[in-house]
Amino acid sequence: MTDPASFTPLQDLSGALVGLVAGAAPAVVSVHSHQSHSSGFVWRSGLIVTADEALADEGDVAVGLPDGRTLPARVAGRDPTTDIALLRIERADVSPAALYGAEIATGAISVVVGAEDDGPTAAFGVVSCSGGPWRSMRGGEIDARLELAIALRQRAEGGLALDAGGRAFGMAVFGPRRRVLVIPTATIERVAARLETHGHIARGYLGLGLQPVAVDGGDGSGAMVMSVDPKGPGALAGVHQGDIIITWNGEPIRHLRSVLRALGADSVGRQITLGLRRAGESQQISLTIGERPLT
Repeated sequence: MTDPASFTPLQDLSGALVGLVAGAAPAVVSVHSHQSHSSGFVWRSGLIVTADEALADEGDVAVGLPDGRTLPARVAGRDPTTDIALLRIERADVSPAALYGAEIATGAISVVVGAEDDGPTAAFGVVSCSGGPWRSMRGGEIDARLELAIALRQRAEGGLALDAGGRAFGMAVFGPRRRVLVIPTATIERVAARLETHGHIARGYLGLGLQPVAVDGGDGSGAMVMSVDPKGPGALAGVHQGDIIITWNGEPIRHLRSVLRALGADSVGRQITLGLRRAGESQQISLTIGERPLT
């Protein structure tokens, strides 16, 4: 018979993981919106950070606290480009999470702590990818690319990602093909602070409805202008419906999503040069990027 003492290292690991979850759980909440259930965490007094993608677009929002109470919440701001939403609750006695800003390496152990209606939920795995800054498909600036090899419950999205020391290094969200990504601390602090103050993150705006098209010659691709906001930057610069945008600041447009990614918060007010084809003729137009109107 195997000596039970040989299992001590696993018991130690199990106990340590239980301790990590218990340490983070007081700051993790459940988030309820229209036909949607996810997690979040207390960022500052009375303010909850959660995953924007998991938050319904309309309807009431409520937050389930660790003590079992449920409170109404209102959306203070949301940024789909970084998948961060900020909620406000009328309660200041819930301890905020301590976010850790140092880098975490590929292969490091990670635990994600989320919240169900009846208590915390946890998932265990490793950091499968740790890289530098990147832009999301919607143009959001993410300070580090962190991916977890972990099986995450739907309701745990928006929960805290912890390292082996129990330090929270970001928020766990679902990426393409259900991969688990982490929005890092630096991004959360930057975006949530802006949402608290302004309620939104500025996005660049051309005032143009674009459709990818194949173009003879060159790199073979471009973006056709399908519609023009008469008060938008494109109209003011002289862009017409039917124009085909071939280059952006001299660089060929190979994918329409590259244009969308270029319209981040830092693009507002920047002047660019668009290379166009109009009725078979080439033109260069200078355009000052505006700020996308709130809808």
